[in-house]
Amino acid sequence: MNAEEKYKYWLDIAQYDLETADAMYSSGRWLYVVFMCEQAIEKLVKGLYTLYVDDNVPKTHNINSLIRMFEDKMPDAVSTDKFILFEDLRSFYLNGRYANFKQKLSKSVDESTAAFYLNQTKEMFAWLLTQKP
Repeated sequence: MNAEEKYKYWLDIAQYDLETADAMYSSGRWLYVVFMCEQAIEKLVKGLYTLYVDDNVPKTHNINSLIRMFEDKMPDAVSTDKFILFEDLRSFYLNGRYANFKQKLSKSVDESTAAFYLNQTKEMFAWLLTQKP
């Protein structure tokens, strides 16, 4: 696979994750809304990484760390607000090995929080699509 094909792969699964976030919102699964938002943005950023850096995408969930590796090559600057959103989303990454953490985190996400992050993620997703070289 060339870089464009790898980008398309990451984009496809990122779009699927964003659609899943919508489905989780419709079903009232608030924690999974924000988790899938994190996943969608992370995967789209990994797709951009394949175009801007190389196809050996680091195994990390740190969106800020990934985007900092190529932000200087992007057509638009990454604002502080965007970095804050990336960090906020990272805090919702779920590691299945930590059931107690998942339970605690679940209590902090209500419908309003889920709606906020879903809307922010959709805006960020659209912006990231414009950053493709």
